[in-house]
Amino acid sequence: MLAYDFIVRAYLASGIVAVVAGTVGYFLVLRGQTFAGHALSHVGFAGATGGVLIGTSPLAGLIAFTVGAGIIMGLLGERLSGRDVAIGVVLSLSLGFGLLFLSLFTTHATQATALLFGNILGVSPGMVRSLAWLGALTLAALAVISRPLLFASLQPELAEAKGVSLRLVAVLFLSLVALAVAQSVQVVGVLLVFALMVGPPAAAQLLTRRVAAGILLAAALAVADAWLGIVCAWYSDWPTTFWITAWSAAIYLAAVAVMRRRG
Repeated sequence: MLAYDFIVRAYLASGIVAVVAGTVGYFLVLRGQTFAGHALSHVGFAGATGGVLIGTSPLAGLIAFTVGAGIIMGLLGERLSGRDVAIGVVLSLSLGFGLLFLSLFTTHATQATALLFGNILGVSPGMVRSLAWLGALTLAALAVISRPLLFASLQPELAEAKGVSLRLVAVLFLSLVALAVAQSVQVVGVLLVFALMVGPPAAAQLLTRRVAAGILLAAALAVADAWLGIVCAWYSDWPTTFWITAWSAAIYLAAVAVMRRRG
């Protein structure tokens, strides 16, 4: 496998994305905001197709729209909590706009398919470099806000009493989620972004209660998920994204089984 450059690039890109998705996803699951994270991916699809329509790169449009939406969601703060219907409407509307933009510029239908379902085997060297820079930026920013973020996630009332701005923390965190979503779309696509950002982190939280160990385990499980997906796709000729989602589900179910045995 490793004799082929596109496979090596797939491993590098998926490894970078998996580390970021697993780490950011740990806090996303901890804060109970997984549905909001999924909505960001659909907003990103509209941004990516809109970017293609006006002549910019899909990744630039994806990042611009997801970060903008993440900031708005963060500003809404607690008013966003429990608003599954409102988020669902935004989610479907964004996907609809994406399909509209695509219909206006049909020559890029292949790019749209890759955005919807991922195309990790088609990653270019330039995309690997872009993902590396974005990944480093996202992890560095997450490290800076990790202490107030954890405080605000576990004990929001006490954090606010101590002077932590819950709204600012929410805005900063959801902006980082938006960057992580933009990267994950390159691997698993808009429709299946949950595979890397929710499955492995949720499994990690079941397996350990320690935050540092949980974050490392979430990142490791996400990387294992992505790399096993590539191996299985190579030997089966089935889509890589299918295998990544299948391994994500298997990892989570295995964690549930371990928890039940412990209990």
